Amino acid sequence: MVPSRPLGWYGDTYVIMWFLMLVVFAVFGKGVYDRYRLWRLGVDEQRFAGFGQGIKNVLIHGIGHKRILREGYPGLMHLFILSGFLVFALGTLAVAVQEDLHLEIYQGSFYLILTFLLDIFGLAAIVGILMAFVRRYVLKPDRLDTTPDDGVSLVLILGILVTGFILEAQRIAITADPWAAWSPVGNALAGLFAGADNGSLKGIHQLFWWTHLLLTFGFIAYLPHSKMFHILAMALNQFFLKEKPAQALAPIDFSNEELEQFGVSKVEEFTWKQLLDTDACVRCGRCQDNCPAYLSQKPLSPKALIQDLKAHLGEKGPILLAQQAAARQRGTASQVAAAGEGAGAVLEKALTGEVIQEDTLWSCTTCRSCEEQCPAFIGHVPTVVDMRRNLVMMESNFPQEAQLAFRGMENNGNPWNVGWKSRADWIEGLDVKTMAEAEEGEVVDFIYWPGCAGAFDNRYRKVATSVVKLLQKAGSKFAILGTEEKCCGDTARRLGNEYLFANLVQENVEVMNGYNVQTIVTSCPHCLNTLKNEYPQFGGNYEVIHHSEFISRLMAEGKLKVAKELGAKITYHDSCYLGRYNDIYEQPRKILQNIPGVQLVEMERHNYRGFCCGAGGGRMFLEEHLGERINLMRTEQALALEPDVIATACPFCLTMLEDGTKAKDVIDHVKTRDLAEILVDVVQ
Repeated sequence: MVPSRPLGWYGDTYVIMWFLMLVVFAVFGKGVYDRYRLWRLGVDEQRFAGFGQGIKNVLIHGIGHKRILREGYPGLMHLFILSGFLVFALGTLAVAVQEDLHLEIYQGSFYLILTFLLDIFGLAAIVGILMAFVRRYVLKPDRLDTTPDDGVSLVLILGILVTGFILEAQRIAITADPWAAWSPVGNALAGLFAGADNGSLKGIHQLFWWTHLLLTFGFIAYLPHSKMFHILAMALNQFFLKEKPAQALAPIDFSNEELEQFGVSKVEEFTWKQLLDTDACVRCGRCQDNCPAYLSQKPLSPKALIQDLKAHLGEKGPILLAQQAAARQRGTASQVAAAGEGAGAVLEKALTGEVIQEDTLWSCTTCRSCEEQCPAFIGHVPTVVDMRRNLVMMESNFPQEAQLAFRGMENNGNPWNVGWKSRADWIEGLDVKTMAEAEEGEVVDFIYWPGCAGAFDNRYRKVATSVVKLLQKAGSKFAILGTEEKCCGDTARRLGNEYLFANLVQENVEVMNGYNVQTIVTSCPHCLNTLKNEYPQFGGNYEVIHHSEFISRLMAEGKLKVAKELGAKITYHDSCYLGRYNDIYEQPRKILQNIPGVQLVEMERHNYRGFCCGAGGGRMFLEEHLGERINLMRTEQALALEPDVIATACPFCLTMLEDGTKAKDVIDHVKTRDLAEILVDVVQ
């Protein structure tokens, strides 16, 4: 499919084409600039990681389709369309360079190879478009919400491709191209025009050429105003990629006395990158298909969340831009109102409560499944937490149950609100010292951080005890902070109480830096993520290791040796904060695989597709009033394998899944145990 000038090309046609091209690119540029202006309404954010890294991200995730190809049908469909689009653009550029700049590059072997590639990839693109039609209008998966724009975009692209092949076939038929074999599709179609009168065929060729040109120009002009704008917006999102933005949420500078707003209450208070996210979203629905809140019939769809913000930005953005322009020109209020009818109503529309419902925000478990699936790398979790921050710190509007957790962290340093003096009671009889006791001359390689669950939750104290026994058997030299340890703050931060989080962090950092702590081993993935990725924001720089990582390392070094066989069928549940947040998938499984007699079986949703237990994002301390219980859904997924044991590596997951086996009345023969509890029974 070789892009070319129409046979019988003449000067007037050339002038008309260039005039139309200038108009089209002016419309295209204006559309892109309008979207850019809307993004710039947002707050500044530093997201430039370097030009080289940005290009690498686009090549891997955009052109290479690393994430998109995780799903076969839609992945191949999109790869066929994009590859055809890119190769066709290359061919068009080659023709333009040769015919308009008169550079002889489109000849010889280059001509033949490019001609062949254009045909192959052009055909692949047509196949991709037809797959898209079938998927969207025949298969109709639940996650797709088809709009007229979807159909228009597909028809435009298909029209460009089909007319391109017809043009090539006509050219081959008219010129009897001796190299036609290098154009397999065009050559095959050329037979349709065999025997036709050349004069008539040239006239038809002119008609198809103009049709092809107008369709192409129409697509270019339409692109910034359609879903196809994701071609540019998604590439920008990938270029400015920050891996796992939910892993370390942006802090608030409470020392800034001029700061009057905490969190986000208006769309323009999001960062420019969060506003770019709304255009990068292509509504593919992968986030929705993997969201535990959505799948349990709660009022949260990550896709709908981003699309609702996009619609609100589209309504309010032009009015805000008009206000800015009027202010610069010292215009009047009537000038601003003239920007659109109902401007006042749009400006007064509440972001939380009207645009985004409060139940939508509180349904999020911050499991990051949406972000892990998204090929555009949209940061759903920070967007949710930013709106929660406004509700909590500005409006004191949050679920009633959260008040007890907040009060407990404020008064006793733990969300269970148990007296802080009892924090070290769990080590009684274990021969474990606190840092205050060990400071006098005793060498300590690391501190063990049991977290609030390990210190106060009766069930998880057994896990912390098992970890201590394993560390002691391995000869590790460690201590705990004891009553000097406070909640790491994960629950406070993800529920939106950033001020409480900052206070907890500052107290913990002051204590640990005072003891010159370098390394921390913790049993809680939420503590792991917070201590490892978020404490550096406050001057707390430590090596932080989860107990599954550390125990796996001790086994590999021969410091922990399995002495017994364990005949059990075990399925392992991936903690969201251990897996998707920190890429710890294999070490927990290695522990189980190294125990003789263990049959490790995987749930359908495992590894990066693991299903949340329902307790993340502070929901451990909130009631589940809407839809199905997420922990019961996950328990059912585990029980489908008929295991003897459901293994975990997280206190929240252990609680939620054990509650699930109780609710399903299988707790007597299906045990829920932490990896440390399983291992401590079989090592020497």
